[in-house]
Amino acid sequence: MKILHTSDWHIGRTFHGHSTLENLRSVLAALVSEVREREIDVVLVAGDVFDSAMPSAECFSVLSTALRDIRAAGAEVVVTSGNHDSATRLGFQSEWATLAGIHMVTRPDQYLEPISIADAYGPVLFYGIPYLEPSIFRGSHPDADLRTHEQVLGFAMEAIRADATARESRYVVLSHCFASGVAAHDEASDVERDITSGGLNLVPASVFDGPDYVALGHIHGRTTITERVRYSGAPLHYSFGEARKPRGGWLVELDAGGVDTVDWLDLPVPRRLSVITGELDELLASSEHTEVENDWVAAVITDRVRPMDAMRRLQARFPNCAMLEYRPTVSSTAVDVTYRERIAKKTDTEIVAGFLELVRNGVGPSDFETALIAEVVAEQAAAEAKA
Repeated sequence: MKILHTSDWHIGRTFHGHSTLENLRSVLAALVSEVREREIDVVLVAGDVFDSAMPSAECFSVLSTALRDIRAAGAEVVVTSGNHDSATRLGFQSEWATLAGIHMVTRPDQYLEPISIADAYGPVLFYGIPYLEPSIFRGSHPDADLRTHEQVLGFAMEAIRADATARESRYVVLSHCFASGVAAHDEASDVERDITSGGLNLVPASVFDGPDYVALGHIHGRTTITERVRYSGAPLHYSFGEARKPRGGWLVELDAGGVDTVDWLDLPVPRRLSVITGELDELLASSEHTEVENDWVAAVITDRVRPMDAMRRLQARFPNCAMLEYRPTVSSTAVDVTYRERIAKKTDTEIVAGFLELVRNGVGPSDFETALIAEVVAEQAAAEAKA
């Protein structure tokens, strides 16, 4: 059996104010082509199908088209809800979708209802664990200690292991969580909402002992926790922090004994992400940046004095410049004295010059500005003398 592990489609997510729907349509169309050409049997989506609990009609259209085309290409689909999804909306009409080979796992207790899909060696059971919020889930199990995600997923996995053992079948688990094998500060981007407050919601990889394969979602970069436990990441880049992370999914092949091979399957990147750094005039003129002119661009401006109208000027060369950061190479040094102490023995002209140097990151007034300051200070002194 060939399984394609994906997650975190985030349909409806914007990229710095720009819609990503058309780019996502093109990537999902490429995914469908891979399903058809490689004769993939099952496509998994491990949570965060939508980016919002209230997706628009156009977002539902993107999902419907993708699911219909995947089925037409020959694969069944198993989908679980994530922390961004509304489980109720995502699961609407799931009973009828199942009849068409599209399995939506959204109800909290649905992890105990495995989806059986057969290959030449017999059935493979797919246990989908929807995102389970401990504060809600424990209400249905008052006798269990379920305060953290580790406890909740441990509770669910214990039941899954017992069920799979009784059935004596190969089995795959889908879950949407933050596994503790991931270094949060390295792998998590600003798109991934925090579900690890105080570390209470980190889930040890050992919780997932037992299954032939565990398809995880939530982290937007591909990550291997163990050979059996992996994150596929998102199909699109949703943050400049994800720029160097490949986009695609894991192609998992099962034989009679479980996992045979796991290979990475690249998906196209509709528009690359690039970060450019330098003084504004250099960024606008240098041939070094020609190859990124049509990328999504984040520009880090290092001028000593903040340039005027920098974004408009950048977009004249880089029309998809989406983010601008001002990070001067020279900055003023903080001094541990009061403002009154700093100016006690200075003239008015020196005070104004010092202010300009402060707000312009170490760049003081030019000769013209010095003369102008002296003139204005003299006029003010003369006016005060007449008063």
